[in-house]
Amino acid sequence: MAEEGGFERLPQATEESRKRFRVSVVWIIPVLAAVVAIGIAIQRIVNEGPIITIVFKAAGGVEAGKTFIKYKDVTVGTVTTVQLSKDYSRVVVKAQMQKYATDMLVEDTTFWVVAPRVTLSGVSGLGTLLSGNYIGLQPGKSHKHQHYFTGLDVAPAVTDEPGHQFVLKANSLGSVGVGSPVYYRSLSVGQVLGYDLAPDGKSISITVFVNAPYDKYVTSSSRFWNASGVDVSVGAEGVQVRTEALVAVLAGGVAFDTPDFLPPGQPAAANATFTLYPNKVTAMKQPELIERRFALYFDESVRGLSVGAPVTLLGLPAGQVTEVSLTFDPAKGVFRPRALITYYPERILARISTAKEREKFGSIVEQSKEQRTQFLRHMVEDKGLRAALKTGNLLTGELYVAFDYYPHAPKPNIDWNADPLELPVASGGLASIQAKLDSILTKIDRMPLEAMGADVKDLIATLDKTLKETNTLLSNVNKDLVPGMKQTLEDLNRAISNGDQVLFGRESALPQNLRDTLQEMTGAARSVRVLVDYLQRHPEALIRGKKDQEP
Repeated sequence: MAEEGGFERLPQATEESRKRFRVSVVWIIPVLAAVVAIGIAIQRIVNEGPIITIVFKAAGGVEAGKTFIKYKDVTVGTVTTVQLSKDYSRVVVKAQMQKYATDMLVEDTTFWVVAPRVTLSGVSGLGTLLSGNYIGLQPGKSHKHQHYFTGLDVAPAVTDEPGHQFVLKANSLGSVGVGSPVYYRSLSVGQVLGYDLAPDGKSISITVFVNAPYDKYVTSSSRFWNASGVDVSVGAEGVQVRTEALVAVLAGGVAFDTPDFLPPGQPAAANATFTLYPNKVTAMKQPELIERRFALYFDESVRGLSVGAPVTLLGLPAGQVTEVSLTFDPAKGVFRPRALITYYPERILARISTAKEREKFGSIVEQSKEQRTQFLRHMVEDKGLRAALKTGNLLTGELYVAFDYYPHAPKPNIDWNADPLELPVASGGLASIQAKLDSILTKIDRMPLEAMGADVKDLIATLDKTLKETNTLLSNVNKDLVPGMKQTLEDLNRAISNGDQVLFGRESALPQNLRDTLQEMTGAARSVRVLVDYLQRHPEALIRGKKDQEP
């Protein structure tokens, strides 16, 4: 009983209905905000470009979150972090790029820090003075994508301008630098991109860029030369000053053109290689197809004669000096200056006036060596052709070799089979003047100057004595003769006045007598004329007399 009563006191289970979960209105706003944030994040991830790494030697003015990456002044990325490399030698910059800039991130894409830059060739990056430095980008042409780049130390001279690059080979760089202008007919048409030492270390490779449409004027026949600074040359031809432009004087430059004697040629391909000549004269010089070499031995100083000095024939250019050296004559035991010259027959041929004469001289040039030697022998032995040193510039003392005819020159002893052939020389230039001066001074030294001086001294003393006596005589004449001469002249003047009054006065009968005399002389002359006329008509009257006239 007791046990039954205990079960009745136990709690009874009751069935309850399940309650429904209700969302509070308070959670709607956070949920919506989370959804929007997730959507924005997803959209950002979808629209964002890759993160790239750029390594610079120095990154002046680059700041995280403030510095942009720009292409054609359009922002294509933002710098996110700036830190040093592990070895502290470089600056590692990471940037978040825009999605549309992904295709520009290839292996040959270049980056550089754009900052204000002032050089002799120009000013760039002035806009960064207000907006701050930024990183410039130049897309490459490769198809291989890349996210790690090494930045350039300086901005490239040319980015995406149309035109062509060319390579110039030079022995030395001179004043040419990065950014130096390239000229065509004194017009700036490009600039120097860079330079480097050739692998063999014997030349300089210079990369230039010529803008379109001027790049079409660079042909296979073009010649490039260094137009830097002012080219001043002082030689036997005088002082010559050449310059391309003021910018080239300050910053250096390169110029090109096509010589007139060459065909225009085809436009040069990109990265074509050309020789960079030191100056325009050398670049535009026409090559000589025919040349002859001769040797000249002088018995005088050749100071002032240098390699490249002109050789003239009767005052016209005919060649140049190619070597100046010294030889030793063992027979005489003396040194002699020696000059090698190159003679260009085509220069003489171009100076001949008529076509017939040019044809005749051209046939001589084209003859065999023996025939040319025979012609030259005739000019030397029979006509007296000789070489002489002449002064081309009195200020610098530069000499040149001049060929001229010396009809009275002695016949030379020449080995006509020698190579190179030796041509005879004559004394000329300052040496000839010096020899004449020495001869004059020698003659002066031989003169008895002391005896002549004594004679001159005696002559001067005698002349002084004579002048004193003349002065005394003139004083006596002035005292004694002048008063008497004065009185005589006065008497003569009075006599002339009286004679004039007597002869031509109003009461004088002389004028009437003169008139009567003149009238009588006139009548006598008339009678003589009648007689002469009669005798011309009747010459027999001189014998027979005058016939009586019939009544």
